[in-house]
This record gives sequence, C-alpha cells and structure tokens, in this order.
Amino acid sequence: MPNITVEDLRAYLDEALSAQGTAEVERALRQSSSLRQILRTIMQERDRGEHTVGAIWRRARLTCASREQLGSYLLGVLDEGLQDYIRFHLEVIGCSYCQANLDDLQAQRREPSDRRQTRRHRLFESSAGLLHKR
Repeated sequence: MPNITVEDLRAYLDEALSAQGTAEVERALRQSSSLRQILRTIMQERDRGEHTVGAIWRRARLTCASREQLGSYLLGVLDEGLQDYIRFHLEVIGCSYCQANLDDLQAQRREPSDRRQTRRHRLFESSAGLLHKR
C-alpha cells in the first residue's frame, strides 16, 4: 500500500490528483479504516471553515493558470518562464482542474469555425425573444 499523506487526502478531496493518484488514494481508503478516519477529520475541518493560508490557497486555486493563460499556452505565445510553469503544473503536478480546462480549449480549437458560428447564432436566436419581452 502506498504511503498516503494528509496532503494527498486534501488533494483527493479537491480533485487535484492525477487519475493514477486518485486510484491509489481510493485503493488505500478501501483498505485502511484509520485512513478513512483521517479523511473524515479533514472533511469535518473543512465543514467548520478551515481558514489556514494553505486551505485558502487550495480553495482559490492560486497556483492554477487562468483560462486565458491556458489558451496562450496552447498557442505557445507566453513568455518562457510562464510557459514552463504551466507545463510543470500540468505534467508534473498533474492538476486535473487545469487539464480539464486545457482539454476543453483544445476541443474548441478542433471544432470547425462554421459550426461555432452556427452554435453562436442558435444561442442568439434562442435568447433574442427574451430580450425583447418586457
């Protein structure tokens, strides 16, 4: 059984682990009642409103890139330091939140332009009547 830390459990609750990391934590939780108790304690602390610097840092995702930065990362137009940081954040840290945003941006890039225009037009048409009603 891998050595699961309190930080691993917090990252698990934040859905900030890689798929492999999540699977390891879930496997360990199934096998260890003491680990499940530690997880319950962490959840209770959060329910009470944990206000440590670390908790606020994790909740606000202060280390995550903005969606605009991720889009610029895809285009390769960021300065070298930020480009390297985002690559590290995605590949080494394995932030699932940023990876999901990046996957969404990549899917949008692959979508044909005429399809995006059609969708935009349908959205406008569906809401245009609502805008004129008083």
